[in-house]
Amino acid sequence: MKLAIAGGTGLVGRHVVAAAQAHGHEVVVLSRSAGVDVVSGDGLADALTGVHTIVDVTNSASQEEQRATDFFVAAAGNLQRHGVGCGVDHIVTLSIVGIDELPFGYYAAKLAHERVAAAGPTPATILRATQFHEFPAQMIGWTVDNGVARLPDLTVQTIAARTVAEVLVELAAARPAERAADLAGPDERRLIELARAFVERRGAEIVVEPDDEAGVPPRALIPGAGARIEPPSFDEWLDGEDAAALAL
Repeated sequence: MKLAIAGGTGLVGRHVVAAAQAHGHEVVVLSRSAGVDVVSGDGLADALTGVHTIVDVTNSASQEEQRATDFFVAAAGNLQRHGVGCGVDHIVTLSIVGIDELPFGYYAAKLAHERVAAAGPTPATILRATQFHEFPAQMIGWTVDNGVARLPDLTVQTIAARTVAEVLVELAAARPAERAADLAGPDERRLIELARAFVERRGAEIVVEPDDEAGVPPRALIPGAGARIEPPSFDEWLDGEDAAALAL
């Protein structure tokens, strides 16, 4: 099967490309570095020739609501329009567990992403996954100031980006499902606890403290009943190569 990976050079996208190739699929990467701009649509028609399924793991460079919304709406709309014109049979789109509980900023933009991805003429599957095991390190990088990182005191059920990629490839080879079962890792943990474990493992001189002004419901990012649970745990992941490759 020929798969096109939109955002195939990003955190999840690299794993999707590797997983698809490992399963014997032919892969086309949709990225500006490959001469394809999913926001403007430049290069899409040629890149999608002969593609059966698109896996959309695009990500906005901005966390600001309007900019992120503009990005996702344009990208998803172009994938739908050019996809149907090129005979694409299926679009699988990655989203985030809990975004309808947090209707602001980047999460509101992801809701818009879902709506456009599901509304076009090409049959779609939406996969909501929990935040990645990589998320605590990302949050540290975004918030650290003078050796102190302040994170929302949330309960999370993180999952490895590599695992999410495997499930996306599985869904890409299946029939469109509209909304797949939510995907999560095996353990509920405090985000601050995970961030502190990452800092300790790295021997970094960073203090992780709760952000009392974050305004996020403490369990908003936990999946509901019926979620698909997949390993590894955060602690197992922390011992692996993907954690070692992350920079603070």
